Amino acid sequence: MTPARIMIGPATREERDWCAALMAGSEPWITLGRDLDQCHARCGDSDYLLWVGRADQRPCGFILLHPRGLAGSPYIASVGVAEDFRGRGVGTLMVRRAEEYFSAVARHIFLCVSSFNPRAQRLYERLGYTRVGELPDYAIDGASEILMHKRFDRP
Repeated sequence: MTPARIMIGPATREERDWCAALMAGSEPWITLGRDLDQCHARCGDSDYLLWVGRADQRPCGFILLHPRGLAGSPYIASVGVAEDFRGRGVGTLMVRRAEEYFSAVARHIFLCVSSFNPRAQRLYERLGYTRVGELPDYAIDGASEILMHKRFDRP
């Protein structure tokens, strides 16, 4: 499966449940102590956009976005990829789709990544995000949330 064959669109009600279950059952949310109810609440929050990547109409990943999450700029709240699709570019595709969507209306986009999640940090760095701050003990004691930023090139 190549990323080009993945279609991305708004989550259905059933897919919101799928996204919440994926969050609650995988990292970094396990380490962050997010249970299924908390993940359902986040995936059902109408202030957020929840998009799902589908391979052959089957969910394979999601991205949760707040359009004005940080100082009025878009904020990538969560990215998740189903285990059997990891390492295939799905996360990259989801982030790039969000950037494409927001670059027409914003100059900046932000995200936080946990200090114990080096794989995600490398992904975001590869995609051009830079570290702009660190929030020690923010979500859990003993770990930091690393604030990252990307500025869109606009004429």
